Amino acid sequence: MTQRITIHWFRRDLRLNDNTALSAALKGKSPVLPLFIFDTNILDELDRDDARVHFIYKQLQHINLILKQKYKSSILIKLGNPLSVIQQLSSEYDIEAVHFNRDYEPYAIKRDQLLIDFLKEKGIKVESHKDHVLFEAHEVLKKDDSPYTVYTPYKKQWIKHFEDKTIRIKKIETNRFIQNNFDFPSLNFIGFKESNINVPDYNLSSIKNYAEERDFPYLNSTSFLGPHLRFGTVSIRQIIQSLKLEDSTFLSELIWREFFIQILVHFPHVVTKSFKKQYDRIKWRNNKEEFEKWCYGQTGYPLVDAGMRQLNKTGFMHNRVRMVCASFLCKHLLIDWRWGEAYFASKLLDFELASNNGNWQWSAGTGCDAAPYFRIFNPTEQQRKFDPHLMYIRQWVDDFDTLNYARPIVEHSMARKRALETYQEAVKSGIAES
Repeated sequence: MTQRITIHWFRRDLRLNDNTALSAALKGKSPVLPLFIFDTNILDELDRDDARVHFIYKQLQHINLILKQKYKSSILIKLGNPLSVIQQLSSEYDIEAVHFNRDYEPYAIKRDQLLIDFLKEKGIKVESHKDHVLFEAHEVLKKDDSPYTVYTPYKKQWIKHFEDKTIRIKKIETNRFIQNNFDFPSLNFIGFKESNINVPDYNLSSIKNYAEERDFPYLNSTSFLGPHLRFGTVSIRQIIQSLKLEDSTFLSELIWREFFIQILVHFPHVVTKSFKKQYDRIKWRNNKEEFEKWCYGQTGYPLVDAGMRQLNKTGFMHNRVRMVCASFLCKHLLIDWRWGEAYFASKLLDFELASNNGNWQWSAGTGCDAAPYFRIFNPTEQQRKFDPHLMYIRQWVDDFDTLNYARPIVEHSMARKRALETYQEAVKSGIAES
C-alpha cells in the first residue's frame, strides 16, 4: 500500500525553526516528508564551484543531521526540474498536501504556478505561505491601494504596520516527520565541487555602532546577514525580534529589502528594463575592454579596484563600496547597468534579484527612488572620506604601492561631463517622444 504523506518543500528557508510552511505541514494528518530539489534550471547557469551551492549543500547536511538525531527522519534530496520531481513523487506516494514558502522572483512565480496547477489537477492540496518577508507586496500600500515607488513613505507605512504586529516565533512542537533514512547525495553527484569561498556566520553584535560605522569599509561593522536571509538559514522574524527598536539604521536596511521585493512584484519589467522607461534611451558605450578592467579591479581608481577584488576573492563587498563601484561603471564608463548587475549576481554570496536590481538601478539613476542621474560619485573623494588612511585599499589592492598598479582608465571630470550629456540626451529624447 502506498504511503500517505505531506511534503514540505524546502527552498529559501533552509532551517527547521520558525519555518512557516514546515510548521503548517507538521499540523497535518499524515507524516511530513522534507524535500529539497536542486533545480537544474538554476544550477545550469552557475559555475561548478559556486560558493552559494556549496553553502546550500552544507546547510542541508546540517538539517539532515538534526532530522536524524532528533526525529529519526531525513531529508530527500532530488536533482532536476521541480515539476518533474513532484510528478514522479506523486506516483510513488499518496500525497495528501504540499507546503512551501513563497518566492517573489519571476522565474519562481512561473515555476510554482505550474506546480500548483498540476497538484490541483491531481486533487492534492497545495499551500504556499508567507515566510521570506515580514510584509508582502500587497500588505503595505498607499491609501488608493497602489504600490509605493519611493522608499521613505513606504518605510513610514511599513513601520506603522510593524507597530501593530505581534511577532511569533514558531518552534517544532511535534515529531510528525516521516520515519525514513534517505541517501544523502554527494556534492559531486549534483554536478558541483567544494568552493574556496566560505559564507561566514552572521553576527549581529558587530552592528552595535552601525549608524556611525557603516560607511567605513575598513571597520568590521558588517553583520554578514545577507546570505542567511537570502537562503533562509534564519528567519526575518527572528532577526527583527532580536533587534532593539533603537537600531533604526539597521532596521532601515531590512526595510529596503522588502521595498525592493515589492517593487519587483508590482513592476516586473525592472528585471530587463529601466524602472523609469526614458532611461532605456541612454546610449551606453559598453566598451568590453573597460568592463573587463572594472570586473578584475584594474581601473586605476583604488577604492573601485579594492571593492572588485574583495568581491572576486570573497563573494562580498562593503555596501558603500558597492555604490561607488556601480556608479563608476554606469557613469564614468557609461556601461549598461545590466552588465554590472549580472556580474554582481554571479559573484555575490547575498545575491537576491530584487535588491541587486534595485540597488543597481538606484546607482545608475534609472530606477525608482534613484539617485538623480546628475549625482556622480567622485571615487577619489569617496576614498578620502571613507578610507582616509588607505587601510581598506591596502588590504585588497596588493600592488597599490608598486609601479605595476594600473593607471586610471578614465579622467574623472571628462567622464562626469560625458555622463551628464549622455543622460540629458536620453531625458530630452524621452520628453520629445511623449
